Parts: sequence; structure tokens; C-alpha cells
Amino acid sequence: MKTKILILAALSFTMVGFAQKNEIKDAEKALKGGDTAAAKAALEAASGSIAGADEKLQAQYYFNRGKVYADMAKKGDDSAFGEAVDSFKKVLSVEEASGKSKYSDETNQYIASLTADLVNAAVTDNSNKKFKEAAEKLYMSYKISPKDTTYLYYAASSAVNGGHYEEAIKYYNELQEIGYDGSGVVYKATNVESGEVEEMDKVQRDLMVKSGTYKDPLDEKTPSKKAEIVKNIALIYTQLGQDDKALDAYKAARENDPTDVNLILNEANLYFKLGDKEKFKSLMAEAIAVAPDNPDLHYNVGVINMEQGNFEEARMSYNKALEINPGYTNAYLNLSTTYVNEGNGLIDEMNSLGNSRADIAKYEELKTKKDDLFLEGAGILENALKTNPDNQSVLTQLKNIYGAMGDNENFMRVKKLLGE
Repeated sequence: MKTKILILAALSFTMVGFAQKNEIKDAEKALKGGDTAAAKAALEAASGSIAGADEKLQAQYYFNRGKVYADMAKKGDDSAFGEAVDSFKKVLSVEEASGKSKYSDETNQYIASLTADLVNAAVTDNSNKKFKEAAEKLYMSYKISPKDTTYLYYAASSAVNGGHYEEAIKYYNELQEIGYDGSGVVYKATNVESGEVEEMDKVQRDLMVKSGTYKDPLDEKTPSKKAEIVKNIALIYTQLGQDDKALDAYKAARENDPTDVNLILNEANLYFKLGDKEKFKSLMAEAIAVAPDNPDLHYNVGVINMEQGNFEEARMSYNKALEINPGYTNAYLNLSTTYVNEGNGLIDEMNSLGNSRADIAKYEELKTKKDDLFLEGAGILENALKTNPDNQSVLTQLKNIYGAMGDNENFMRVKKLLGE
């Protein structure tokens, strides 16, 4: 009785093996006929028991499955790329374990073709602003072909372009882990017929120059991207609100490129956000030392000094910004405001005085000083109108100053300029 059961089990197992072979053959036949859907259905029928099949049959199954999904991907099904890659990798894994390589060479060719299709699809996605999809395809291309580390770099760039910062930081960190540099050589030559400089690989370029169709070969070195990557990591951590990580990243980034003004400014802005205005001022001073002719840097230092009540320092910064850019309207406005704020600061002291002769004399002294400060602020804005006569912000602030001074004639003049 036991013998009969064993024979029946063996026959059953053999029947399953025959069924698998037939289904895989049906899939191959359907693929040759261009019927991908039928091939997929045949392989799905065999999938349930393929794990128990021998290595030869497994390799055949996964090879055809890879071809099915590769064809689906080529026809526009983006979700098929991953399935195709997994299937082809399974072929290589099975054949490596068995010591056979019936499908390995052809599988590697399919993988190379699939990688090219992925990259081309990513380029299309980027053009259509589908940055997340582009990043995922480029990352998959890198995982298929880890030696092509540039795919990982462009995956990070696509993720950043789409604002997908969590994915971008993962890719950038992976670039750092593998020691990605990104530097290289671009090979160029001038097309004799068109006169245009063209890029190509070195072998092709050298052959074209020898043939006489191209001339003036040029080898251009491309710079390392390490500093850019470190900088982007810092910026992304700032964007994600992970301030401690951002500060560490800025420190590393500035070690790579201590004279990058934008990097200094971004670090300064982070300290400003954290409320450390002294550190902000210190970094802004560094930025000014690097780019002394940038009016925005002087303006920003002026803003912080004005907030801290350091009016003289603020005025020096605003005047420097105006010296570089005489049409800098916001610098005029803030420079005027330093005088108005200083004048307003005297009002509390004036109101605290009593009615004694000494207090009255002190009141008049402070009032004169306040009015002189307001007049100075008004004069700055009158100068601003010479370069920008219709600026509503300048006119409004000027009207308010004249109103506070009780200068009705100028008050009404500016109101008219405002169209009120």
C-alpha cells in the first residue's frame, strides 16, 4: 500500500513538471508571435509551482518572464521595469548556483537594453516634470548597473527638482557612502563640415579626427561634484527642518568650499531662523569679505543691526549698499527708518518729563533732536524719489514722516503724489 502511494506521488510530481514545461513553451510561442498578454498568462499559470522545479526549468521560466515584462515596459508600462529586472536577476542567480549559463549571456544583453530604456524613460519623465518617476527609474538603473554611479547622481537631482527631499537625501547620502566624485573628462572635436564642436566618446573622437571629418580634438576635465553634494545635503536638511543635521552638513560643506558665498548665506539664514543673530552677523561679515561688492549682503547686515538698535552700524551698511547700487529702494527705506526709529525712541523720554523749567527745556531739546532725525529720514526718501519717483512704499513712508512732524505743506504734497 505504501509503495502505491509513493508511485502515485511520483507520478503527480512528474505531471506538474510536464505542465510547467508546456506552459513555458506556450509562453515562448506567444512571445514569438508578439502576444505578450498570452505569454504572461501562460507564465502565471506556471508560477505557483516553479519554486519546486529544477534549475534548468527555473532559469527558462524567469528568462521568459523577464522578456514579457521588458516588452511591457517598452510599450509604456512603467510598473513592469521592476518585474523585468527582478526576473532577469533571478536567471543569473539560478544559473550561477547551478554552474550552467544557457541564458546568462542573453540575459545580460536584455539587462543592458532595459537599463537604456529606463534612462530614456527617465529623460522623458524629467521633460514632462514627472520628477519622482524619473528619480525612481534612474535609481533603478543604478541598482541594475552599480558601476554607473552617475545614474544615482541624476536620481538625486531629479528628486530635488520635484521637491521630493526625503528621497533626494537618501540618494545623496548613498553617493557619499560610495565615495562618488563625479569628475571626469569630456572628449570633443570640431565637425569640419558644420564647424560645430561636438562631444563623443574618446575612441569615436580619435577615429573621427584620423578620418579627417573632425579636427581640433579637445579633452575637457569636468570638476568634482563632492562639494555640490555636501552643499545640497545641508540645504535639504534645512528644508526638512532637521536643523542639527543641517548645521553639521554646513560645517562639512564649508570645509570643502569655504568661499562659496551662497553656502555662507544659507548657513547664516539657518542661524537667523534659530534666533542666533550674533552668529548670523558674523557669517554675513564673512560673506562680505568674500563678495564685498554684493549690495544685498550689506543690506542684510543692516537689517540685523537695525533690529538690535545699532543704528549707526545699520546706517553704515545701508549706505554701503546704496554706494554699490544707488537704486536700492529697500536700502533707502530702511536707512530712513533708522532715523525715524531713533526719533521715536526719544518720545517716551519726552513724555516722562514734568513741568519744571528744567524739564521743559529738556523737552524742547529732545523735540528738536527728534524733529531733526525725522527730517533726516525724510531727506533720504526725497533722494530715493529722484531715482524712483512713483514708488508707493517710499511715498507712503514719506507722507507718514511729514504727518508726524506736523509739516502740513509737504504732507499734502506727498498725498497728491499718492493720488489720495
